[in-house]
Amino acid sequence: MTTMQPLLIEIGTEELPVKALPALAQALFDGVVDGLTQRGVALERGDAKPLYTPRRLAVLLPAVATGQPEQTSEVLGPYLNIALDADGQPTKALLGFAHKAGVDWSQLARTTDNKGERFVQRSVRPGAETAALLPDILREAIAGMPIPRPMRWGNHEHAFARPVHWLVALLGSDVVEMALFGVQAGRNSRGHRFMHDRPVWIDAPDTYVDGLRAAHVLVDAEERRGRIIRSVEQMAASVGGVARLDAGNVEAVNCLVEWPSPVLCGFERAFLAVPQEALIATMETNQTFFPVLDDSGRLVEHFVGIANIESTDVAEVRKGYERVIRPRFADAKFFFDEDLKQGLAVMNAGLESVTYQAKLGTVADKVARVAALAEAIAGEVGVDPQLARGAAALSKADLQSRLVNEFPELQGIAGRYYAAAAGESDAVATAIDEAYMPRFAGDAVASSKLGQVLAIAERLDTLAGGFAAGLKPTGNKDPFALRRNALGLARTIIACGLEFDLRALLQASGVAAAQAISSTALAGKVKAIEQARAQGAEAQVSGQFAVYGVRAEELEEIYDFILNRLRTYYVDHGVPPQQFEAVTALRPASLLDLDRRLKAIGEFARLPEAAALAAANKRIRNILRKVEGEIPDIVDPALLTPGAEQDLADAVHDAIVDTDEALQRRDYVAVLGRLARLRPQVDAFFDAVMVNVDDAAVRNNRLALLRQLADRLGSVAAIEHLST
Repeated sequence: MTTMQPLLIEIGTEELPVKALPALAQALFDGVVDGLTQRGVALERGDAKPLYTPRRLAVLLPAVATGQPEQTSEVLGPYLNIALDADGQPTKALLGFAHKAGVDWSQLARTTDNKGERFVQRSVRPGAETAALLPDILREAIAGMPIPRPMRWGNHEHAFARPVHWLVALLGSDVVEMALFGVQAGRNSRGHRFMHDRPVWIDAPDTYVDGLRAAHVLVDAEERRGRIIRSVEQMAASVGGVARLDAGNVEAVNCLVEWPSPVLCGFERAFLAVPQEALIATMETNQTFFPVLDDSGRLVEHFVGIANIESTDVAEVRKGYERVIRPRFADAKFFFDEDLKQGLAVMNAGLESVTYQAKLGTVADKVARVAALAEAIAGEVGVDPQLARGAAALSKADLQSRLVNEFPELQGIAGRYYAAAAGESDAVATAIDEAYMPRFAGDAVASSKLGQVLAIAERLDTLAGGFAAGLKPTGNKDPFALRRNALGLARTIIACGLEFDLRALLQASGVAAAQAISSTALAGKVKAIEQARAQGAEAQVSGQFAVYGVRAEELEEIYDFILNRLRTYYVDHGVPPQQFEAVTALRPASLLDLDRRLKAIGEFARLPEAAALAAANKRIRNILRKVEGEIPDIVDPALLTPGAEQDLADAVHDAIVDTDEALQRRDYVAVLGRLARLRPQVDAFFDAVMVNVDDAAVRNNRLALLRQLADRLGSVAAIEHLST
């Protein structure tokens, strides 16, 4: 008799890779659940989830059937006209089918399909025991795990993320007979490596979590994470601070410990003179410690480390944590102090010796292009053009700093500190930092107008230069991060409400990039000639290097590249692909205008009239596409037929008048809302009026009416894309 029992599978290993651990646990859990489901084994998941620690992966399901249901099979045989002769006796075809099925032909059943009646062999056999199925299920689940670098150990061919040392497999209170990686399954788990280094007997799956907790192992990752967060917050509060709980850092610590124990630590106040971002990066990235901040978000001289043990001598643990962090802090302070002695101007001058890209010249060349773009853009958003040029001219200076060389993630951030130390205004210092924003997916865009100008100019030059130099992304390769730059450009323009002609921006940046490639090539040619002459050879400059513009198709390629990044971005934020296609079919020059249209089409799509109007516009577009010859620009009222045709003409005229002003002020919601009221007249027209009549004048007049309607229906978006 099949009953429901809890199921536990635990794979015990050496310390698993931190970054891969959650995904490995999820894949094992999903693989076991899928394997049971595919075999028809009933299960109740409840709130079950993957369980894991650095030394184990576990699946715990509250109820799993102990066996499969009866397995029914059906094998179709020959149709009656083939299976029986004229006397109703079995033919060789039927006898052969019955022999293969292992039954007498008279025991076969019959069934009917759309081709007629045929023989069928049905059989029922008992389902397999779940315990017998689990070894294969587990092997399949492991084969599907995303193991980054499988390891081999011992003298066998087994491979897994890390060497396997124990295996627990229980269905109810019974051990499931199986072996994995040369380890026989049992009911002995393991406790904490240092605090309970001995086997943990598991009576049944439902005692697993509590049993390990008693052995100083928190196998539930959510419980472990909650304990980490609470303990760090308490430690920070004990010194009047607030813990910085970066989600990635919390996750890393959660995958490093089985029994988290907080340790409050400190460092010398003198280190606080260093940019706090450098100290925070050291604490989080290098040591997975948690910085402590004051109420204003400034770093204080404390941090919290999470030990994987309840030490009897916490002071020694504290000393160890403080000892490992002090050299990194000392290095950061030394680099920062030396950079301040060097000064921003010297660092900036050093950019002339750093190659940005072989075809595009030095970093100093790039800075000059960005500065020119920033000056041109600034006037359009109310920023002093000279201020923008000056800020952009300093925006890459920190690339020559020792601090950024040690902490590359501080690009721009370090520049802000150096600019402030050099006496630059707060606006310029902030903009140098914001030029890099957004730095990653989900990061905020620049908040100041000057910072927005620099961020846009920087990304325009990177995109135009990348495409001009033939560095377009291919597959997973994107060495100049053009995809990220395209999305960052678009997000900055849209989020900051900046009205730009995107093609005009691309044209300006494209010309600058083309000229840079020309100048760099010419400089290379001149250098080669000088070297040749120095060796006594005759040489002269030849070839055409002047570049005065870029081809329209090249600009459109970058334009499409930006739209493709936005497509994914908007889909991730809940915008259906067909709505995005409806708007981009118009290829709006302004990304801010694109965003307005998207919001309007989203509201329109929810109206009850939307689907019918989208279908009607699609029909109209198809009619107009097939027209040969010219369609009149205006509708002749004298050729209109009273009734549905006249009603539609009147309705279209009124709708155009009503929406002209709204289109001018770009109130697209109002435009589409008004056009939605055309549905009754549109439906009536297509029900009662034939467009392609023999009378050419009447036909062309009706086509002119439909074109007026289609033009206004498509004034906000190509709504026919909404029609499925």
